[in-house]
Amino acid sequence: MPLHVALNALHLVPGETGGQELYARRLVPALLGAEGGLRLTVMASREGAPSLRAEPWADGGRARVVELPVHSRSRVARVAAEQSILPVAVLRARADLLHNLFTTAPTLAGAPQVTTVLDLIYKRVPGAHRGLLGVGMAALVPLAARRSRRVIAISRSVADDVVRWLGVPGDRLDVVPLGPGLSGTAPPLPEADLRRRHDLGDAPLVLSVSARRPHKNLPRLVEALACLSHRPAPLLVLPGYPTGDEGALLSHARAHGVGDRVRLLDWVDEATLEGLYRASTCMVFPSLAEGFGLPVLEAMVRGLPVACSDRTSLPEVAGDAAVYFDPEDVGGIAASMGALLGDGELRARLAAAGLARAAAFTWEATARGTLASYRRALGRVAA
Repeated sequence: MPLHVALNALHLVPGETGGQELYARRLVPALLGAEGGLRLTVMASREGAPSLRAEPWADGGRARVVELPVHSRSRVARVAAEQSILPVAVLRARADLLHNLFTTAPTLAGAPQVTTVLDLIYKRVPGAHRGLLGVGMAALVPLAARRSRRVIAISRSVADDVVRWLGVPGDRLDVVPLGPGLSGTAPPLPEADLRRRHDLGDAPLVLSVSARRPHKNLPRLVEALACLSHRPAPLLVLPGYPTGDEGALLSHARAHGVGDRVRLLDWVDEATLEGLYRASTCMVFPSLAEGFGLPVLEAMVRGLPVACSDRTSLPEVAGDAAVYFDPEDVGGIAASMGALLGDGELRARLAAAGLARAAAFTWEATARGTLASYRRALGRVAA
């Protein structure tokens, strides 16, 4: 029988939720393309619904967007709605299944549940989620795991964490990696326009697509930049949604003598991000913990050589197509960055390896794995 799946996208805040938003926007059309009879009802907030309705797939036929009376910029409001308003909406939609896209889930859902756990960074790097948010994650994520018939982990690293910290048996877990986050259809902003618009001059660009959150480890990346003796001196470009820590990071850069060599950009449009991937000499990604690592995959898709942390999921994504370093070793980060900036042959080898590696990650494969998880949750295939 054709499936009708409700997707819990209440936590999507356009331009403010990074890889989570990309996951939701890319998964929906992939699911529709993979399963001819599938129907999807996307449950969204007042802020999220208009942008989701603008997507090409939201034609009201096989996929529709339902706007719930909740403001997504308030995390407390989102959590409250997830526990109260969402289950009623799922019942009214008569969905066969609720898929929670962003790690948390209602206690009583009105349908069998599958939950995607994007990461357990609140466990690995406790300071990554401050105050009430950290307390909420510690309560809500184990609840979601218990209430879900299946748990989707976006990497083997996340799956191991789910078993270790949430006590979910391995036979209730499905590892389903992601595809690239960007659509690849936006023409890149020309390099001359990009450099002029963002005051990048003519220096080599080191790119690190990262929100300014503690687990992204950006202060050590700034310190590594200060250690470099490479000439001409590179600029470090940091696009990512704002968190309120931008001032502290710029002060840190000034204290290490590189304030004029760091550019903090907010969440940029796809054309600008495409332009940055193509204009940069390398990507350096020093995160202490990742659920997946979409920026590393995006760089490899575009032939941009990568140096990245050797922690959590990043080696799963990059394979043999990156230079690895210990993210707590500033000297190691600097050495890896310097190697990519100074060695054209190394860059060419990693670019070729990255293109080959990236070809294994597709949204078609993500959709197939997700649909298999749905069927297991409903008992339609053997687990």
